[in-house]
Amino acid sequence: MRTCEEPRPPNGQSPIALAAGQSEYGFAEKVVEGMFIVVNSITIKIHSKAFHASFELWQLQGYSVNPNWQQSDLRLTRITDPQRGEVLTFKELTWQTLRIEADATDNGDQDPVTTPLRLITNQGRIRISLKRRTKDCNVMASKLMFLLDDLLWVLTDSQLKAMMKYAESLSEAMEKSAQQRKSLAPDSVQITPPAPSTQQSWSQPFGVSPNASSIGQYFDKYDMKESSYHLLISHLDLHICDDSHTRESGALKHGMLGGAMQLTFRRMAFDYYPFHRAGDACKHWVRYSEAMETRRQWAKKLVSEFQSKIEKL
Repeated sequence: MRTCEEPRPPNGQSPIALAAGQSEYGFAEKVVEGMFIVVNSITIKIHSKAFHASFELWQLQGYSVNPNWQQSDLRLTRITDPQRGEVLTFKELTWQTLRIEADATDNGDQDPVTTPLRLITNQGRIRISLKRRTKDCNVMASKLMFLLDDLLWVLTDSQLKAMMKYAESLSEAMEKSAQQRKSLAPDSVQITPPAPSTQQSWSQPFGVSPNASSIGQYFDKYDMKESSYHLLISHLDLHICDDSHTRESGALKHGMLGGAMQLTFRRMAFDYYPFHRAGDACKHWVRYSEAMETRRQWAKKLVSEFQSKIEKL
């Protein structure tokens, strides 16, 4: 993979649907979604103008799950609402070992003495929720959850500085990509019910007649109102150590030794909602609290004041 200076245009319709000669969510999509994937080893290399990184995964598995993140009948791994013309699907990826390594490039702006960044984790998983339009299979919203258990990470101060530089080098490309998604995001979703199809009943168990109201309530329970990204770490031990070899002469001169710092985090979580507008309701957020409601009212007031000033100008 290589980072782009300018974001690419959207992919358009699903290639699976186009290859099957169809334009809406149908049999070909369901067959591909129902596949159970097992990969013994996979390596992903990322190149950027400032650094290059590699991700190595062992014993990778990908499969469909129900809304409660349990493996079950494939018919229960999707929720289709004909009234909305939308379908929800749920996936899970698990792995045995993950190795991440990043290093500065020769032509980048990095400090030449920076140490390569390395991280090894065991037994993690990613949960993916997708909401697509059945008319053209376009993704309308997604939810990505990155879950890690116990994590031990030893960092030197030079590695910590390098990591901040790597993140800074990616921020510009990510900001351009976010601006593109925001510009293409519709203000309101136009719901077009799909043509009647016998495949729509696959989302319901056998022997149960579909009911519009019950399907709508079930759909609302697991619906993604907006795209979001989440990182959850059960236990993180972070050790930050001084690079004594780079300051050996100075340490001996002052009679000092390198220092170290240990940080322990439990149940650490990061939630990112890139398309959330200022002042909009956030009751659908994963960790909603009354403090967020107070903040929403405060943000809505600021937005109203800003809009009134713009109207006067």
